[in-house]
Amino acid sequence: MAQASEATIIDRPEQRFPLRLAPEIPQIRKLFHASAKNQWDPRTDIDWHLLDLSKYTEEQLLGAREYWSRRAWAEYGAISESPALQIRFCQDRLEPDLQLFFTIRSQEEARHAEACYLMAENLGGYIEEPFVSVYQSSVATHGVRKMALDPNLPLEATIAALVCGAEEIAFDVFKHLTEVATDPVAIQVVRAVMRDEVRHCAFGWAFMDHRIKSLTAKQIGEVEEAVIIMIRDVEMNGYHSAWLAPENPASAQEVRADRLTWEAGLGATVEELEIPVFIETVQRIRRRMLPWGFELPIFEHPKLGAF
Repeated sequence: MAQASEATIIDRPEQRFPLRLAPEIPQIRKLFHASAKNQWDPRTDIDWHLLDLSKYTEEQLLGAREYWSRRAWAEYGAISESPALQIRFCQDRLEPDLQLFFTIRSQEEARHAEACYLMAENLGGYIEEPFVSVYQSSVATHGVRKMALDPNLPLEATIAALVCGAEEIAFDVFKHLTEVATDPVAIQVVRAVMRDEVRHCAFGWAFMDHRIKSLTAKQIGEVEEAVIIMIRDVEMNGYHSAWLAPENPASAQEVRADRLTWEAGLGATVEELEIPVFIETVQRIRRRMLPWGFELPIFEHPKLGAF
């Protein structure tokens, strides 16, 4: 007899009515309006004609193509997160502000993927997958879609891990990139993405501050564990930064691509510059979550030490 598959949120009957449309979390409603107002188009709002390939070596251009293609792979995964979370918002009958914001968030993640794809294309051609397939384990999806649809896992665990954890780290990296990039087009791309990421991070903290008081001790423990897993097993495995991945020929090639891109000023950074950024971000996340009753542990990594 075939074993029944595990039930998910989508197996529940829908309850759409009555519709709730009035603002219930004003801060998130404001973020929705800000996102709707600050739309941009990667094809027309980036000055692609300023990208002068003659300034760079073939080796640098190949490295930059690898780097920006990898950025696009991560953004493609982000596109699919929003619909899964929208389903959860609807099925759990949560505040309408969440659904409104995530309609725009979906567009923004698609925009980021397109911008990264176009950057790789303009540098000589988008690369569809890692040259060495073993590196896929570091850039594969972080399981957010499954988390979002799991009725046994608090939604807060997904939002805290994804937004207050992973997206907070991504934002600080993009902020750092605006400081180290020198190519005018690379600077435009990272600044445009960073402006959207500010709102993404603000959403996560506003949502959690709104919800944390309603959680049980058990649920708070589950949320805390999800954040720990995201930082320890996803981010510190090289999801956003190749130098954090386990050392092997695949990650070494990606790290080399990053260094070539950084040397050219085309939008990447390198281990020695990013280490203090990463550590400070995680320490800030730890401090920011203390009022929620969280005690994130000391993390350890061969290249970061204990922090």
